[in-house]
Amino acid sequence: MLPALPFPEPVLLPVQARYAGGAGPGAREGEHAITANNRWSRVLLTFADLPAGTRCCLEGRLAWAPDEEGGQALDFALAGFDFLAADGSSLDVEQVPGLARTLLDPHSAWIAGPACQPAGSEFLRTAPLRVAFGVPPQAHGLALTLRSWRNTAGFTVADLRLRPGAMLDEREFRRRRLGPVPDLLRHALVPDLGLVVRGQIHAGRPREHAARVSLVYRDRDGAEIPPPYPGTVSVPGSDDRPGLGATINLPAQPQARRFTLDLEPPPGAASLDLGFCTWEEEGERLPVVELLGPPEVALEDRFRLESLCGDDLLDAPGFLARLSARLGRDPGAEAAWIPDPGEAGAAALPLARARALRGEERPVALRPDGGLVLRLAGGPDWPLPEDPGFRDDPFRATPSVSIPWRLAYQSLSWLPALAEAAPARALGLAQAWSRANPWGQPADPLSLHPGALPARAEVWIGLLALPGAGAAAPLLTGEAVRHGFALAEIVGQNTFGRSLHQLQAAAALLAIARALPRLPLAGHWDGLARESLRDGLPALLPADGRLSESSLHRRLDLVTLGRALKDLLGEAAPGPLVAARTEAALADLAGLLDPGGRLPPFGEVFPGIDDAGWIARLRGGTGLVAQRPALQAAAAAASSSVSPDGLSARHETAGRGWAHFACTFAETAPQGHADCTSYVYAANSTRWIVEAGGSEQAETGAVRHYLLSARAHNVAVPDGREPMAGRGRHRGSLALPGGIAHAVETDVHGPGLRHRRVFVLPNDLSGLAVIDRFTTADGGALAFRAFAHLAPESLVAIEGPRRAQARQAGRRLGLVPFAIAGRVAGLDAVIARSERPGTMQGFVVARPGALEPACTLRYAVSGRGTVCGGLLMAIDGPAEDSLARILARDELTPFVMGE
Repeated sequence: MLPALPFPEPVLLPVQARYAGGAGPGAREGEHAITANNRWSRVLLTFADLPAGTRCCLEGRLAWAPDEEGGQALDFALAGFDFLAADGSSLDVEQVPGLARTLLDPHSAWIAGPACQPAGSEFLRTAPLRVAFGVPPQAHGLALTLRSWRNTAGFTVADLRLRPGAMLDEREFRRRRLGPVPDLLRHALVPDLGLVVRGQIHAGRPREHAARVSLVYRDRDGAEIPPPYPGTVSVPGSDDRPGLGATINLPAQPQARRFTLDLEPPPGAASLDLGFCTWEEEGERLPVVELLGPPEVALEDRFRLESLCGDDLLDAPGFLARLSARLGRDPGAEAAWIPDPGEAGAAALPLARARALRGEERPVALRPDGGLVLRLAGGPDWPLPEDPGFRDDPFRATPSVSIPWRLAYQSLSWLPALAEAAPARALGLAQAWSRANPWGQPADPLSLHPGALPARAEVWIGLLALPGAGAAAPLLTGEAVRHGFALAEIVGQNTFGRSLHQLQAAAALLAIARALPRLPLAGHWDGLARESLRDGLPALLPADGRLSESSLHRRLDLVTLGRALKDLLGEAAPGPLVAARTEAALADLAGLLDPGGRLPPFGEVFPGIDDAGWIARLRGGTGLVAQRPALQAAAAAASSSVSPDGLSARHETAGRGWAHFACTFAETAPQGHADCTSYVYAANSTRWIVEAGGSEQAETGAVRHYLLSARAHNVAVPDGREPMAGRGRHRGSLALPGGIAHAVETDVHGPGLRHRRVFVLPNDLSGLAVIDRFTTADGGALAFRAFAHLAPESLVAIEGPRRAQARQAGRRLGLVPFAIAGRVAGLDAVIARSERPGTMQGFVVARPGALEPACTLRYAVSGRGTVCGGLLMAIDGPAEDSLARILARDELTPFVMGE
């Protein structure tokens, strides 16, 4: 049941405004003018008394100049969010729902340009500005910065305010509260090198002794080295109270206090047990104190990659020699670090294993004339020159092809396949890449992208296993070590937060550490990588199944990495935890396959993927051909199911074929797909209602903006307002004669507007009814428009003001809009509308980077206070009559209305 609507929350207005970089007050009160001065022109607004733990909405108006030329930019302007503790100190929170981590501000949201704004805004040159975000539990204030970015002329923002919404689930924020017993983490040390640990703590009130760090150094045999240690204090015990051992105090003055621990290990130390805890002990009143993110761990500054390379253009063997000298080794000692082919060949390479499980196309082909052709990232064949300069960009005219192709090219992940046929050629190309890319001066900047660097790091290890690698071994080892330093900084600093990129970096670092056991840094890197995987992968694959990633293909990518790490992690922590979470997530994904072998295309969709084959390889067994029927049989036998972030149902009838329904109400990511409550539907073995699809790997610019918008998804939009960050929650099911109804409530439309979407499914899935209910807090006029995307193979006809029919290969689907509260306010079909990005509609992705016209059915319902209505679809007359009888049941109306 829907709870009663609260009285409208008072809006929060800024209490202070400051300007920089040419920005200043606008022409009227509450207006701020920002000039075209990338990142520097900005207004900083301070808000006080934020309601902690709620979802808030930033509202305002954006206006632009008539001569603005950056209208199609998706990053026209930038909104930066710096959350403040009660005493005004800045909170470096690990993650905030609805916002992304950026460099200029702790958290940010991009503001799209004028051409991307809703219909009608081009005439008024103004559009609403709305950003939804979660307020961290520790926050009391907000410093909001609005910056110039891609705008070519000045713009204004006006009437900015925060509108508080409902409380968020406490699971939305990952808290690291400290208690009396430290959770010890063991870090392997590099002999004679210091360790630097950085982080931030927050206390409920400022305190000089808010928390402490407990340290225990151990020798090679694991025996404790007794304190004192440099830079620590030891608190002696008494008859009734044990001592605390070596300790470092952490003050919280101000409340959110950053700390840097320069740790100097005692002689003979091989490892460090490090833990954070309170000064108070069990039984005492504990203060509220917590870490705001995972502590950053690094070697002392002279062993940072930038310091090691300096301003010199070191080649890879030269880098090894410099590292050896800085470690105090004798000249030539680095030769002992080079693995023999057997050692390198025995190394597990998880990213390469993940690509094999994914079933990627073989990247290298041999032409009849003996030349080589590269087939990368789904792009066209490209003849590999004899002497490539590694600045190659053969598809630069098509960015949607060029960027993923360059990432795959610079990853060098195609070299192992080449080495199978021409090992000498592969080694020569690897050396050529190294010579063309001295650290700090890459031939192609994309070579440093996290989509390329970890994969390339593994390639050096794989090439060391070649029988003819002897002469090239110093270079290959030098590159592996140099890449290891880069990965260690990414992993130790948690650069990419909770993301697949971060886990891939940790996996590659672990592979390098295992492959180079005599490298003095191997143990340190091994520990860094394991801790990153222990902390990161369970956060992305939580035990409750509420994944933060809405894309099923990205989930499958994550599960694939977890499976690929199995041999590398073994039974040592976090191996069993990773294996358990991976297996559970894989079982869930296998259950979502439709009888045709596809995953529902929600969120990012990888092009050209055989979903059933990919999952079959992950599940093992007798092979793809044998596995696919088993998977399909399991899917066909399954019935309606509910997960923490989705619904699915399947049915198969002799003579009628299979039917399938799926819906997602997962958390929408920052700059992600606005697809909360979107659905797909198939009947008579025919896919009728589809998603537009798309992937950041392939689409850019206006096309990308459209594919992320609500206009590309089967959702409802009230009063033309684009959905924001948020999620849906399953609010119950209702069994009906001949069917079942499921209710989902969402918060993606902002405070003051309640949304409930109900799906009514006949038992045989011969039809479907989608019902939306919206209620405003003020009881005013309200209308919503909802979309249903028909497959591009469908021929659609509007047969009257309240009926449409779709036909496909002799089969039909009738579609009828209806109202329960209010009235049906229109039905139309849109095909290939493309006059401007903000109104683009009626397309689906046909192949990577290319849109195909398809019919989007739009229906509207209007009224006052509460509007409720939807769309009935059925495969024939009897199915429509049966579904209509289900919809007429007395018990369904209160369920739909939330009474």
